[in-house]
Amino acid sequence: MPLHKKEESPPGAPLKGVAAKPEKDEYHTSEVLIDGDIPLDHAVESELNVTERELNEAKAIADEMTLDEVRNLMKNVFKIHEFDPNFPHAIIDKTKEFLDNEDIVAHPEQHAELIYEMKLEAALITNNSPYSEVRSVVDNFDNPNTPCATIRAWVIGLVFSCLLGFINQLFSIRMPNISIGSNVAQLLAFPIGKFCERVLPDWGFTFWGVRHSLNPGRFSKKEHMLITIMANVAGSTPYTNNIIWSQYLRQYFNQSYAGEFTYQILIALSTNLVGYGMAGLTRRFLVYPAYCVWPASLVTIALNTAFHEEDNQVVEGPFRRMYRVTRYKFFLLAFGAMFVWFWLPNYLFQALSIFSWITWISPNNRDLSAIAGFQNGLGFNPWPTFDWNILSFDGTDPLMVPYFSTVNKFIGMFFSAFVVIAVWYTNTYNTAYLPINSNRVFDNTGNYYNVSRAIDRKGLFDAAKYKSYSPAFLTAANLTTYGFFFAIYPATITYIILNHRYEVTMGLKNLWNSLLRKKTSETGEYNDVHNRLMARYLEVPEWWYFVLLVVAIACGIGGIAGWETYTTPAVVFYGLVLCLIFVIPVGIVKAMTGIEVTLNVLAEFIGGAWVEGNALAMNFFKSFGYVTCAHAVWFANDLKLAHYVKIPPRQTFMAQVIATLISTFICVGVLNFQMNDIPNVCTKDAPNKMTCPGINTFFTASVLWGTIGPKKVFGVGGQYTALMVGWPLGVVVAVAIWWLQRRFKAQKWMRQIHPIALLYGAIYWAPYNLSYVTPSLAIGWVSWIWCKNRFLGFWAKYNFVLSAAFTTGISIAAIVIFFAMDWNDVKVDWWGNNVIRMGCEDEPCVLKTLADGEYFGPGPGQFA
Repeated sequence: MPLHKKEESPPGAPLKGVAAKPEKDEYHTSEVLIDGDIPLDHAVESELNVTERELNEAKAIADEMTLDEVRNLMKNVFKIHEFDPNFPHAIIDKTKEFLDNEDIVAHPEQHAELIYEMKLEAALITNNSPYSEVRSVVDNFDNPNTPCATIRAWVIGLVFSCLLGFINQLFSIRMPNISIGSNVAQLLAFPIGKFCERVLPDWGFTFWGVRHSLNPGRFSKKEHMLITIMANVAGSTPYTNNIIWSQYLRQYFNQSYAGEFTYQILIALSTNLVGYGMAGLTRRFLVYPAYCVWPASLVTIALNTAFHEEDNQVVEGPFRRMYRVTRYKFFLLAFGAMFVWFWLPNYLFQALSIFSWITWISPNNRDLSAIAGFQNGLGFNPWPTFDWNILSFDGTDPLMVPYFSTVNKFIGMFFSAFVVIAVWYTNTYNTAYLPINSNRVFDNTGNYYNVSRAIDRKGLFDAAKYKSYSPAFLTAANLTTYGFFFAIYPATITYIILNHRYEVTMGLKNLWNSLLRKKTSETGEYNDVHNRLMARYLEVPEWWYFVLLVVAIACGIGGIAGWETYTTPAVVFYGLVLCLIFVIPVGIVKAMTGIEVTLNVLAEFIGGAWVEGNALAMNFFKSFGYVTCAHAVWFANDLKLAHYVKIPPRQTFMAQVIATLISTFICVGVLNFQMNDIPNVCTKDAPNKMTCPGINTFFTASVLWGTIGPKKVFGVGGQYTALMVGWPLGVVVAVAIWWLQRRFKAQKWMRQIHPIALLYGAIYWAPYNLSYVTPSLAIGWVSWIWCKNRFLGFWAKYNFVLSAAFTTGISIAAIVIFFAMDWNDVKVDWWGNNVIRMGCEDEPCVLKTLADGEYFGPGPGQFA
């Protein structure tokens, strides 16, 4: 069979591209008119949010479905999607009407239109995805004979794993840092794969009945995606490198044993592999269910589709035109445009990036800068940037994430800004002596906190030195961030219990059946097309993940117990427990909204209270508490990516694990080069801007949460005890929105309110501000509301490709700018680059100032 030929659908599998008109029957007809003159198909196409092609496929299958089958299926659909903000509201209303009306069963001939529409929706759900954004890039067919884990795919994937690990680690300490993402690897891998397709001979061997050839034919999209998955996991540097930096350097803890490779690799492997064990347990919660969309995956698949698309659909779009350009050509055009444009805001005319035009009116005006400033203010500015990189700073650009997510984040940030303003202008907690928006820690003179004046030579808390120095003070924006961080954790748990307990219960039942090796079908969830197609391949058994988990635990215990870390090995299990509690709630939220709730603050809070006074131990608590859940979610995202593209699960597993192992060793090797061979590294005198801003922030946090400890800062009688109100506030917010949504079910906009997205917007502060979010409102509205509702085919074809093109163009341009200009210290000195560093936008202005020798708050010896 030629590799490019599509496999014929087996019995029970979905049909692809069926355009034949279904036979008329007594229950429905495509000739039915509504309102006297509008064809029913046109109305259905609009309500279901489907293209004509998708509607034709559904029509061909709907005729085979009985009324009882449809009702049973739609009952499950209603349970899962009733308050799903991604699911069309009109379909929920129709479904409720369909299920509540018993007369439909008794007299189906009187409800032909409704039955017809429900049959189409049922057919669409079971033979495609219920979400138009998924249908736009994910195929509902599969050819199991398509090459995937080929020799060339492994070689290319391993090469990119090495390159991304090397480059991302080397430039992770640069300000600003440079990183290569998986979309860049996907772009560069395509011509290499096509080159191998053309020049390599068909030489191979047979192993276990399968022939492995250097050139099995066309470079397939499955090979391409496997390479991308390997690059994606390899591009993430070990989080424990932050611990190594803070231990090894003289200006930090100055512990020489942290330079030992064995110690470094053990803790790096532990944190890098520990998430896999949890990811395997999340598959029935985060990978198999259709409601777990994973927006970031859609952008990656859209780029993959652009490279390998075989048919080119002509679509109607804006300006009453028909658009024939292929996705691949569209990607190249958008990529080239962004590559060229990026030079303007990020090198030649930086004022376009930091477009703080309001503060340019009066650069030294303290109040104007505090409210409207981009660098040191709150960013109240109707259009603060022309830099796409600013809008996608947290990996959620407005073309990728659903619009309700963008709006909720903005609302949360907008209203929390007034909390920041109130705290600063009332000098609450002495914040008026500090910048309004900074994530740094300060002492009682308004200077950065000098850690060495509060610790002994082992890096442990020294009470006498601390009392003679100063408490640690936070800015108004940083206090607001922490307060809402305390709220988002209980809110996440509460939100999942109230809104997704059915899906979680369903996943637990299926996981239990799997562990008992019961052969029963998956419980509760409708068996969508992607699950049916993936059922052809052998799944990864749970014990594979369990073995990895045991190896990770052993490495972690060996690294912590084998050296003088002043830390209990129980920290590894602490991370696992924290992950068990949060991985499903955090994963569901990210899969549906594109927003990831990180556990770094919670891990710091608990760890700092447990090992108060020991900053190094707190760093280990933070690393395992944060990384275990974060990696589990990231790996689950990759598993969903493979699920969408139909890569055999065992091949995905091997690709992830091997790429992670290789990348870990390379990153640790580069780390040793950085620490020992770069002069003055992590200081202001470091060459090539290797000043380590992330390491400085990590070390500062270790002081606040470890050396001083959360009890002194947030405990009873502490400096910021009032911020503990965030914990019950999170529960109140989640319950209140849940109650309002059920009280006002008929209001479509109420379903779009998402409590976690709202609170997530409120934790954006310090150092970010509204400037990073405001432009996304207009861009997201144009894409997800205006274009999607009017030109669905056009939107489905180009939207995610555009997102991938912009991201890739930025990454390539940033690399070129760095090596061509920054590396050689070539600068453009003119007003367009200098205006961004004028007045309070250069050195932040404060509300109250101190004379020489003065201090605010309690003085030396006046605090415990």
